Amino acid sequence: MKAISLSPFPIPHPPLTIPCPPLPVPMTNRAIFLDRDGTLNEEDGYISSPARFRLYSFAAEAVRLINQSGWKAIVLTNQSGVARGYFTEATLAEIHERMEESLRLQGARIDAIYYCAHHPDYGSPLYRLDCDCRKPKPGLVERAVRDFNLDLNRCYAIGDRYRDIEACHAAGARGVLVMTGYGREEYETQRRDWPRQPDYVAEDLLDAVKCVLRNAE
Repeated sequence: MKAISLSPFPIPHPPLTIPCPPLPVPMTNRAIFLDRDGTLNEEDGYISSPARFRLYSFAAEAVRLINQSGWKAIVLTNQSGVARGYFTEATLAEIHERMEESLRLQGARIDAIYYCAHHPDYGSPLYRLDCDCRKPKPGLVERAVRDFNLDLNRCYAIGDRYRDIEACHAAGARGVLVMTGYGREEYETQRRDWPRQPDYVAEDLLDAVKCVLRNAE
């Protein structure tokens, strides 16, 4: 599976401990959009080599649940480290290969990876763009919807930054904020300024996936 670039070249949240019923009948026009850093893997600044990439211990189980449900598991990630010159798109591909292999060894599968390598203020003209694919803009979501013929009203995004939630809301999907990565800090210090709150708040990716599947219509 090839990653896809769009570059030209404290109020406590409700507990999520309700027992889960059986998984819904597979719906292949549904997807869960997954942020990468701080959601699937440990937040470590600009991850510039495969050696620095570390999946969370719960990530594979979460992705397996998505696979078993019949939903698509699609990664959407801002990677402006390319524009900033911290690493190349070739290195980014190697990092994603490591991620996919780590998941595959644990019986989990990512259906597609979409990333934005741009930044509006940094980089060569190739990458210094005010693009529509850098979250919180919805370009990555919209590309995935076209490629997989998804019903956005039945899709969710999971991420540790409010911009992940904004991107999916802008496109017409729903969003779950996780408390890993930057999630807890943003939730505790910034949520009063958010124009629209996340649809759900979860402790981590596994908790979030269970919540989405439990509440799917």
